[in-house]
Amino acid sequence: MTSALAPTQASNPHPATTPATGASALLEALIEQGVDTVFGYPGGAVLPLYDALHAQPRIRHVLVRHEQAAVHAAEGYARSTGRVGVVFVTSGPGVANTISGLLDAMSDSIPVLCVSGQVARAAIGTDAFQECDAMGISRPVTKWNVQVRRAAGVADVTRRALRVATEGRPGPVLIDLPKDVQKEEVLAQAAPGPAAPCAKAAPALPPPKRLREAAALMRESQRPVLYGGGGLVNAGERACELFGKLAEQLHSPCTLTLMGLGAFPASHPLYLGMLGMHGTLEANLAMHHSDLVVCVGARFDDRVTARLQDFCPQAKVIHLDIDPTSINKVVKADLPFTGNATELLEALLQALPDENEAVTRQRTHDWWQRIGTWRDQRSLSFTPREDVILPQQLMSAIARQVEGQDAIVATDVGQHQMWAAQHLKFERPRRWLTSGGAGTMGYGLPAAIGAQVAHPDRLVLCVSGDASVLMNIQELSTAAQHRCPVKLIISNNGCMGMVRQWQQLHHGGRYSHSYTEALPDFVALARAFGWSAGRVEHPGELDGALDACLSSPGPFVLDVAVLPQENCFPMIPAGCGHHQIMLSESRWAAAD
Repeated sequence: MTSALAPTQASNPHPATTPATGASALLEALIEQGVDTVFGYPGGAVLPLYDALHAQPRIRHVLVRHEQAAVHAAEGYARSTGRVGVVFVTSGPGVANTISGLLDAMSDSIPVLCVSGQVARAAIGTDAFQECDAMGISRPVTKWNVQVRRAAGVADVTRRALRVATEGRPGPVLIDLPKDVQKEEVLAQAAPGPAAPCAKAAPALPPPKRLREAAALMRESQRPVLYGGGGLVNAGERACELFGKLAEQLHSPCTLTLMGLGAFPASHPLYLGMLGMHGTLEANLAMHHSDLVVCVGARFDDRVTARLQDFCPQAKVIHLDIDPTSINKVVKADLPFTGNATELLEALLQALPDENEAVTRQRTHDWWQRIGTWRDQRSLSFTPREDVILPQQLMSAIARQVEGQDAIVATDVGQHQMWAAQHLKFERPRRWLTSGGAGTMGYGLPAAIGAQVAHPDRLVLCVSGDASVLMNIQELSTAAQHRCPVKLIISNNGCMGMVRQWQQLHHGGRYSHSYTEALPDFVALARAFGWSAGRVEHPGELDGALDACLSSPGPFVLDVAVLPQENCFPMIPAGCGHHQIMLSESRWAAAD
């Protein structure tokens, strides 16, 4: 097996006089910009790049088993490090297979650079073998894409692509590189390559008058809520610290989106939990009854707002975001601020008048009393059963086992994702990797592998479902080859749980094709790929099985049989306002 801790390719066998090519120029530009890891899968149209990679020991290549998984692994790498995840794929089906991953990265603002091979320039447009319009199919799911037609332009375009991926709202970019351009020699005096978008100047700080207006709104508010999203995580730890400092100065409740988990410590008394469709009762009702919402790095997604006309009807909105197109797109902001979250939060804190803590607490005292009545309903509570493992019980057990270990957790998409978001507790950013905007099944395992590659000594686990994990189950092979000790915990209910739940609640119990009748033996399958594995069915054996899984020195699959008919609550049903919350199949929460 190949170690994940060292490059898989041999040392440079070529003489130092080997001419520079488009392929080697790309690799040198990546190295110059700090890239040391790529995820990919070779093929005919990208072989010159892989040949150059063979002679380049400074870049580690992680061989995946599917190009979609390459992008998800790069996302896991990027999300857990804050660096750009890089992907190499071939033409035709190779680049076509990346589209779901690129969509996912675009939706969740993850910086990814995808380099796709392309047929030679003379063959473009002739329906050549494995040719496709990589530019056309990737345009809607990238911030920027470019096809490089001259080797002399490769290095400059690569540098610019990495900058575009990270500047402003991060996201994926794609360089399409014809095969003959990869082989073409780079001449010393060659003309520059095609132009790429210029970096935009950072927005200036808002005028002091507007900052004072925002500070006045915050000091006058009696029912404030701070609302953070994935943009807060992308802004870095300092931004998250300032967000917390603002909450403490205002003595304001805080809530986070699915993508924002970890931006504010889950153990903090000001934290209300996640909001949205499966968020806590207290987070959603606090938003609904607030008189001021301070939103940082979130875009008022429909899974948060629910029926828009009922969203925060009494609240003024202060919206901070690096992306100007995200402001006023869904919810009109009374005071919009565009820019870097760290700089904006620092400016707001400086503009905030000093106030005695007792005065601040007195102003929000009644608000916290009201929130306390919602908290007392314990909307995430459940009653364990002695005969079968409940999914919530599984997530709570995982939370207990990983407490204090600074684990990185990836998930797939569905009920298990929501239960994990509800019950796992994150104290710092970049510990939670999940697919938010696109909701991409198959994300979890490769994302966990990407995070493990970036953090070889950390505990990295993937929480998945029996349906989601089958989307990219072949990546068990990737983890085995690269010795990534990922822990994969499958919440196995034998069905597409969220689909089944919606069919029960919204479609009269007509379970159309949401049950899987041919699930594999996950233990045998994992062992076939070289993983250790186990299965647990009884609640009394759960803690021991989890301990064996999480303490294993290598990769481990734990297949956990859970109650198939369990539904995920709280839940805001489709077409309802965010104050209309189901606590169970038969019980709705009072809006007040």
